[in-house]
Amino acid sequence: MDVINVIGRRKTAVARIYMKTGNGTITINNKDYKVYFPTGVLQYKVLQPFELTGNIGKYDLKVNLDGGGITGQAEALRLAISRALVQIDPEYRTVLKKEGLMRRDPRMVERKKPGQPKARKRFQFSKR
Repeated sequence: MDVINVIGRRKTAVARIYMKTGNGTITINNKDYKVYFPTGVLQYKVLQPFELTGNIGKYDLKVNLDGGGITGQAEALRLAISRALVQIDPEYRTVLKKEGLMRRDPRMVERKKPGQPKARKRFQFSKR
């Protein structure tokens, strides 16, 4: 198997992954994924596609993460891993889709409007 190159996004976070057959090492921006994502919840999000498809320890990942916050980056990485696994075996699509991992979360930060301090907040109204 050659290297599979896939991209995943969430808010402003972008995850570019390079997946190949190996022993399960995940390197994110030249760091181990347990160092990059210190909490157990974020580590679980990263490994979730592998757990659902039964592929823990079968593939090596080299990841470039950019933009956004730490949670958005973890979810962008999860989407990229799911897309790569579906490229390897289309049978995985039903399992991952049922858990909602094949959908790109479209929610983005609403833009700030002119004449207001924030997107929805208004300046204080004074009648007199």
